[in-house]
Amino acid sequence: MAVFVLVSGWFTGSWIWEEVADRLRESGAEVHPVVLTGMDGPAGSAPAGTDLETHVGDVLRVVDGVAAPQVVLVGHGYGIHPVLGAADLRPERIARVVHLDAGMPGDGDTAAQSVPDQEVRARLLGAGPVLAEVPAPTADAWRRWGSTTGLTDGALARLTAHAVPQPAGTLTRPLRLSGAAAALPSTGILCTGSGMTIAMLRVVASGDDPVSRKLTDPAVRFFELATGHWPMLSCPGELAEVLRRSAAGEGHRLTPTAEAPPHLRPFVLEVPGRPRERTGRVDLYLPDGAGPQGRRPAVLFVHGGPLPAEVRPTPRDWPGLVGHARYAAELGAVGAVVDHRLHGFADYPQAAGDLAAAVDLLRAEPRVDPDRIALWFFSGGGLLLADALREPEPWLRCTAASYPVLAPLPAWGPVDPRFRPVEAVGAAGRLPVVLTRVGRENPGIAAGVAEFLAAAEKGGAAVEVVDLPDGHHGFDTAEPTESSRRAVERAMRSVLVHLRA
Repeated sequence: MAVFVLVSGWFTGSWIWEEVADRLRESGAEVHPVVLTGMDGPAGSAPAGTDLETHVGDVLRVVDGVAAPQVVLVGHGYGIHPVLGAADLRPERIARVVHLDAGMPGDGDTAAQSVPDQEVRARLLGAGPVLAEVPAPTADAWRRWGSTTGLTDGALARLTAHAVPQPAGTLTRPLRLSGAAAALPSTGILCTGSGMTIAMLRVVASGDDPVSRKLTDPAVRFFELATGHWPMLSCPGELAEVLRRSAAGEGHRLTPTAEAPPHLRPFVLEVPGRPRERTGRVDLYLPDGAGPQGRRPAVLFVHGGPLPAEVRPTPRDWPGLVGHARYAAELGAVGAVVDHRLHGFADYPQAAGDLAAAVDLLRAEPRVDPDRIALWFFSGGGLLLADALREPEPWLRCTAASYPVLAPLPAWGPVDPRFRPVEAVGAAGRLPVVLTRVGRENPGIAAGVAEFLAAAEKGGAAVEVVDLPDGHHGFDTAEPTESSRRAVERAMRSVLVHLRA
């Protein structure tokens, strides 16, 4: 049977694995929850100088003390840092590395880079007074550190009662990897309440770049759990089962395939081909008869992300965005698509700058009515909607969003607080918002949409919802159904009505 070494995330210790460990042992497995220095005793018990290397040493001591020739190393959230550090030093002892709702940090990365609490992250990275430790969250602040989906009130109270401060050095000390463990088999367990799913990973893995090659490696597998960031408390039985299957090498594999990924499949509407005009990052699709004497309103389509810079084709050549722009032109408006540089969670300000430059270019175009512009956002590009809502410009006649992310997802890295449409919509006034909502959405994204609509209703914002109950994220290329076509048609016609009003 497998031997598991379990490493907890920030603010928590070995206690958090109790129920999962019991279930694994019942199945015959050997289980060793690691006692990380300073994380299992009373608050403030971490010795001075406790850092990531201290925790790597804690993991190594457990691995070295196990009689079995190999172990399955499981890292939850922050815990993946000491796990990878230990695996790099003992690769021959590791059968598999399991990333439990955790990222893929590399050599030189720090856990501070992925701290979702913006204020704490800034201080850890040198802005403001130095932190010796990060205080454990209060009961109402855990959502700032990960999705609490699935936690009962009792489980949340238990998490709060047992949590201890996190030594700052564990978050600021860089991870050191030689590459010795790079080829080890690994499993990613995605907690969908945190915002990541296997379907979303397929898009990320569709390119020819280092991240895509890692995700599609034959030794890499994935599972999903329909819960938040603390599955050992919200669904210990399901987690134990997934860990057993992970140890056996089971799980979903992302395979390179000749079949086009969903975002590169044809647009759901049959729209006549139309030549494009490319200027810098912007492509224009012009309606028939457009000219300086007959300026037309314009719709600027804004892709999602973040996407690796190496992704090819770039989004402005994706069939869905091209199809939307051509459809707008077919109905008499100028369709425009911008390639913005949203390559990481810290890149929203850069992408917003690219969007502003695209708007300036579009409004300066002699065939465009500069006072009749609409902005249409997709997926992770939805956070860029915040600027438009917060201070609506006179030329902005309408906004639209299809399956949008409207609040940063818990699994994401830090995002500038400026990009939170759920907070900005209260200032939108009567600026029209046409929101296409899919019924089979990622739970984290769906929660943000619900929060946005509640805030919009409270603030009196003019939001029209186009519902697609059976639709999934990216339906406009992934699901060529009649209901998908009707949803796109309704949203486009609503936008054009507002543009011409």
